[in-house]
Amino acid sequence: MKNFKKLSVLFLLVLSFSAVQAQKRHLDNYRDPDQRGINVFEAPKDTISTFDGVRVRIGGSSTLQFQAIDHENGVPQNLIDDGTVLPLKEIGSNFNLATANLDLDVALAKGVRMHLRTYLSSRHHPEPYVKGGYFQIDNLDFISEGTLGELMKYTTIKVGHMENNYGDAHFRRTDNAQAMFNPFVGNLIMDSFTTEVGAEVYYQRNGFIGMVGFSNGKLNQSVTTGSNGKTGGASFLAKLGYDSQLSDDLRVRLTGSLYNTGYVPSNYLYTADRAGSRYYFVMENEEASASSPFRSGRYDPGFRNSITAIMFNPFVKFGGLEFFGTAEFVSGRASSEVDDRKTTQFAGELIYRFGSTENFYVGGRYNTVKGELANGTEPDINRTQLSAGWFMTKNILAKVEYVNQKYDGYDNTSILYDGQFNGVVVEAVISF
Repeated sequence: MKNFKKLSVLFLLVLSFSAVQAQKRHLDNYRDPDQRGINVFEAPKDTISTFDGVRVRIGGSSTLQFQAIDHENGVPQNLIDDGTVLPLKEIGSNFNLATANLDLDVALAKGVRMHLRTYLSSRHHPEPYVKGGYFQIDNLDFISEGTLGELMKYTTIKVGHMENNYGDAHFRRTDNAQAMFNPFVGNLIMDSFTTEVGAEVYYQRNGFIGMVGFSNGKLNQSVTTGSNGKTGGASFLAKLGYDSQLSDDLRVRLTGSLYNTGYVPSNYLYTADRAGSRYYFVMENEEASASSPFRSGRYDPGFRNSITAIMFNPFVKFGGLEFFGTAEFVSGRASSEVDDRKTTQFAGELIYRFGSTENFYVGGRYNTVKGELANGTEPDINRTQLSAGWFMTKNILAKVEYVNQKYDGYDNTSILYDGQFNGVVVEAVISF
């Protein structure tokens, strides 16, 4: 036992030394997890390799919020009294659970690296669990020197159980404790994010961006068959766009993305975030616990077995002023439904960054979702967010947000009937 303890301590010391050495240099084809990663979408395609041996970069993030939000609805009191609708949970002002991520990024060969993210603490899972990871290839010299050298100057291959690259909004969302890239505290109302086993191939050249990918359409992996005799289905992904720095002050990016399934046992495009919403307990009933339900304030259209989702994202940055937009059009259904239903989402963000290193910002976002639920109701949800932030260092961000969200279109037997929540959330983020 003593020898085991000594070996364990030695291993940790060696690992720590390796991590310190690795963090002295930038990894190739890599999005930095700190302020330098702001407004970076797909990982940059580096033209020169700095690989000189296997390198392990240990990083992570930690985030904490103070929440002061009120909520209310218009459910008739008699429906609450007779138990038809449970009353809203009473909420006040206090700190939320601190969240944490652990990231491992390993340079394995020239143009080849691995990424793995583990949620150490999240709203839904206070215990650690792996979010996902992938194997990224930007060079094929590990096969033979010069293999498809000209093609690989512009091509990237990703394989793994990983976050799907559908749309550009997921590059700006909060991923559990990694909240550095989100100028606000909350993500979009209809938060598109999922992790599935698949592969994506990218081609980036002269500002042009193209991507095609396939996945097995499953969040929870299993080889068991369903009632249709199949173990699963498949998802197709595609992205096409253009991103260019037109002048020293002006950058323009526009992309269109597609996520499509034939049949899948259970689609999770809008429910795969196991970390949970930043707005704790809003519009939840009195029986809600800290870990369930955990997607408070979000909207799920319920397209369980087939879905076609299209997202357009314009991004313009002129000096310190930037605009990011989302226009999303989704249709689909559960296998028990005969006809497809439709949902649309629009969001616009206007951010102004200032200071010597753009280390301060103020901004606003307006987000609206209109859809059709299987029960015939047609929700109309609108959210306004106002935010301000300060990068104390490139690794430390403090931000404050005012949020106001309103619900229309629900009948009076829903807890969301004439619902509304509003208030302030203060968030501190550390990422390295």
